[in-house]
Amino acid sequence: MKEFWTYTGLRLLIFAASVAIVFGVWLAVTGSVSVMWALVIGLLLSGVASYFLLGRQRAALASHVDARAHRAAARFDEMRAKEDVD
Repeated sequence: MKEFWTYTGLRLLIFAASVAIVFGVWLAVTGSVSVMWALVIGLLLSGVASYFLLGRQRAALASHVDARAHRAAARFDEMRAKEDVD
C-alpha cells in the first residue's frame, strides 16, 4: 500500500505545481487568469510530466499489484483444489 500512496502523493504534488506554474505565468503575461483553463492545462502538463518523472514509482506500484494478484490467484487455486477433493 505504501507504493500506492507514494505514487498518488507525487502525482498530486506534480499536479499542484503544474497548476501553480500555469496560473503564475498566465497571470504575469495577461493580468487575469481563467481558473478553469489553468486547471485543464495544469492537468495535461502534470500528466505528461508524471509519465516521464514517475516511471520508477509506477513500476514499483505495478510490481506490488502484480504480486498481490498472483497471491490471490494462488489462494483461489488452493480453494478450488480443496473443493475438487470434497
